[in-house]
Amino acid sequence: MWMVAAMGAVAAVPAWAEGKIAVVDFQRLGQESPQGKEVFDALRAEFAPRERTLQATGQALKAKQDKLQKDAATMTEEQRSRAEKDLRDGARDFERARGELQDDETARRNEQLSRLQRALVEEVRAYAKAQNLDMVVSGDAVLYAAPSYDITPAVLTALQSKAAAAPAAKPAATPAPAQPPAKPQSK
Repeated sequence: MWMVAAMGAVAAVPAWAEGKIAVVDFQRLGQESPQGKEVFDALRAEFAPRERTLQATGQALKAKQDKLQKDAATMTEEQRSRAEKDLRDGARDFERARGELQDDETARRNEQLSRLQRALVEEVRAYAKAQNLDMVVSGDAVLYAAPSYDITPAVLTALQSKAAAAPAAKPAATPAPAQPPAKPQSK
């Protein structure tokens, strides 16, 4: 009886083994696709003014500190105390502003990367369906895959074609409302 079951399993293996499998490198798609580059450029542009302001504040704070060290010997106790308090207050404000900037950048980056990932997943799914693939595996989890299984270049080409065909839209200055994460779809 078990021999019949084993023969049935062995006979089923060729049909199972002939599935079309591909590998995709999502990190590469995010870095090299026009959509990914657009996201990263928009993030840099969005936060560059605040980063420049923060850098200028840091330089001004450093100049105050250098002036205090240079002039401390010639200052009265009251002048030195006032300058030290001003320096402490400035340093505290600088650290708070730097923390707020980092928090804002992280939140916005996560939001944009989530949106980009959803778009990349949809493009990979569309490509896989068009090519009649049975399975696509993310390259991050694969220990080895022959280059012939890698569909990343083909998906990149499709993303570039979409970007070239789409009119250049400027990202909105205000963030869009958060959308719930997309649920994975099974075949």
